[in-house]
Amino acid sequence: MFVPVEWLKQYVDIENIDIKDLRDEFIMSGSNIETVEHLGERVNKIVVGKILEIEKHPDAQKLVVTQVDVGEEVIQIVTGANNIKVGQYIPVILNGGRLPDGTKIKRGKLRGIVSNGMMCSGEELGIEDKVLPIHQNKDGIYILDEEYPLGMDIKDVFGLNDHIIEFEITPNRPDCLSMLGMAREGSATFNVPLKELKINATEEVDNIENYASVEVLDNELCNRYVARVIKDVEIKPSPQWMQNRLMKAGMRPINNIVDITNYVMLELGQPLHAFDLETLAGNKIIVKKAEEGEKFVTLDEAERKLDSSILMIADGEKSVALAGVMGGLNSEITESTKTILLESANFNADMVRATSKKLGLRTEASARFEKGIDPNTAIIAVNRVCELVEELKIGKIVKGAIDIYPNKREADVIEIRPKRMNDLLGTNLSNEEMIHILERLGMKVEVKEEKFLVTVPTFRLDIAQEIDFVEEIARIYGFNNLGMTLPKGNTQGAMTNGQIIEQLAKNTLNAAGLNEIATYSFVSPRTFDLLCMPEESFMRRVVKLINPLGEETSVMRTTLMGNMLEVLARNYNRNVEEAKAFELGNTFIPKSIPVQTLPIEKKVLTLGMYGKEIDFYSVKGTVERLFERLGIKDFEYTPEKNHPTFHPGRCASITYGNHTLGVIGEIHPDVMENYNIDTRVYVAEIDFNIIYQITRLDRLYEQLPKYPAMTRDMALVVKDDIYVKQIEDIAKENGGKILESIKLFDVYKGKQVQEGYKSVAYSLTYRAKDRTLTDEEVTKVHEKILEALKENISASLRA
Repeated sequence: MFVPVEWLKQYVDIENIDIKDLRDEFIMSGSNIETVEHLGERVNKIVVGKILEIEKHPDAQKLVVTQVDVGEEVIQIVTGANNIKVGQYIPVILNGGRLPDGTKIKRGKLRGIVSNGMMCSGEELGIEDKVLPIHQNKDGIYILDEEYPLGMDIKDVFGLNDHIIEFEITPNRPDCLSMLGMAREGSATFNVPLKELKINATEEVDNIENYASVEVLDNELCNRYVARVIKDVEIKPSPQWMQNRLMKAGMRPINNIVDITNYVMLELGQPLHAFDLETLAGNKIIVKKAEEGEKFVTLDEAERKLDSSILMIADGEKSVALAGVMGGLNSEITESTKTILLESANFNADMVRATSKKLGLRTEASARFEKGIDPNTAIIAVNRVCELVEELKIGKIVKGAIDIYPNKREADVIEIRPKRMNDLLGTNLSNEEMIHILERLGMKVEVKEEKFLVTVPTFRLDIAQEIDFVEEIARIYGFNNLGMTLPKGNTQGAMTNGQIIEQLAKNTLNAAGLNEIATYSFVSPRTFDLLCMPEESFMRRVVKLINPLGEETSVMRTTLMGNMLEVLARNYNRNVEEAKAFELGNTFIPKSIPVQTLPIEKKVLTLGMYGKEIDFYSVKGTVERLFERLGIKDFEYTPEKNHPTFHPGRCASITYGNHTLGVIGEIHPDVMENYNIDTRVYVAEIDFNIIYQITRLDRLYEQLPKYPAMTRDMALVVKDDIYVKQIEDIAKENGGKILESIKLFDVYKGKQVQEGYKSVAYSLTYRAKDRTLTDEEVTKVHEKILEALKENISASLRA
């Protein structure tokens, strides 16, 4: 929520508090702040001007030459704007001035004619298109609504000498979605008085019974409905001060009546709606559920298909509004409107949330209703609208209000124990200090023996029991003032074996230069298309969410590769030259389709990396370092040519006995294209459930060898399709107990080796634990290995 500080000061005495202190103290009292913006900080030499003359440019058909009075002088400005007229008041940036985006304006010539400044549009003044007043041409010059003093600083016209605080309002504090709500927080935080909002509309005529009637058919979904009538309405743009406040709060000015209802909603947190009374059949309002399959056109001119779960506002013949969400096009306020019916209602939060989600329509009103609103605010808000109408002299207030409120909300009285509060907070606050804090929050406290009877204001929907007061007292007392103590007890915490393995794996990967990432468990169904998974792939057997946030997060993941590639793609497209990451998280495998029971949650480790110095062996080496640290031996790589996500010639399965631990390789070019990555990416995905079972963290001591080793090299010529692993397996099988190790140190293809063949060179180390080997023993075993290689794979020694 955007809160202009100048507006906030109308309700709470914070005049002498610096913006930095304001920000810091709000944060410390529990109000999270996203940004603080000073609107006029980068604006310079923009003033009010009046157009005196407009003439055509002699050498340019689309340009005009104007004379503009800016107070101390009349300046000439050449412009291409087509929405200006003589006599209009406009914003003008003078020679040497600066726009909010930092652009500096200097005197110059346009097609040979001197121009000493520039007329400003709303966008050039820093007003976003989405909040630009509806009557303003967004592509033209901003036309001021009244005759301001010439030469007046535009910052004073638009209130740009102001700070705007963007608060992140949590769902449990809907009362803070208003200026008055944040004023209450400011009053409690800074221990300053709250300025009372006195509402008084005195000049009332006629009687509402002669104008309208209201019938509520569902009191569970509509707890309160208040209606008032205003006649002889004059529809026109609202005054500049009101437009300024609406725009700074993120809302677009429409016309004076709509602007007043939006203004009061921002002020008090109660959404309101104005109907053109002459469009309501029978001058009647009926609150009822929609007909199944009913079609309705909302104010945004979109046709919506409804069902019987949606609450509607109807007249004697037709629906005129979606309750709590948006009004209908058939009863909107227009320039010809003369009599309006004001609605200030309290709708069921769950119903509004469901309607908004079902129709894909979220508004400022629905955002407030779906979190919960104090029904006692309804009459205050509608009277405040009437007061502003009277203040602006744009209509006459009809006497009386229709107020249907069968189940009145009373203030809760909750019993709390001061000692319990102190025990939980580790404080030693006196009863007087605690009472003072609660009263600063607008609560009334009655002391009864060793307990407090606290009357909670009806707008605090989040306070329902004793424990809720702990945070309230703590945040006003100051979280930073709470003492730091260690927990007391006899028990000691310890990690499970699985947690130890996970932490060791993470530490090892961090040490190898990989960053840990954490991504959402729910993904888009398109993920499997991006990964080039075939339609019949078991990966597409997913758990679908019944109530997803959207299509992009509608299924539970069965692999982490999609999440990993999204992260790598985001880094690559932001010009990060090298990225190495890992994620250890759950995948969700359904036991059956359709899903009948909870899915199997399988822990998976995924590694991903790209960069100039990174290749297949980088990710392979990282996996081997991890396995070594976890005590996992005897794992093998098997060529994998059928995995659709990986390059068919650069992919392998990792196996351990009869188990497949995972897959490792270079991502297929088609997949990289899907993720907009224009470099090679390497990924490994490992089944961590198996890792838990085969990890061996105990270390067995082996005595250092006493006897020397003998080394023999051999260079073999074999066919191209022979894998190195085949050679090593044959050597180990025939090397007996004295073959200590075999290491590949060269692979060569060239002129000396015939086409279709390759040369592979190994270093073989022989050693016996109980004696020094002789040449004859080693030669015998070495020749046995060579003979086995010749028989099994037709290998020959390279000449």
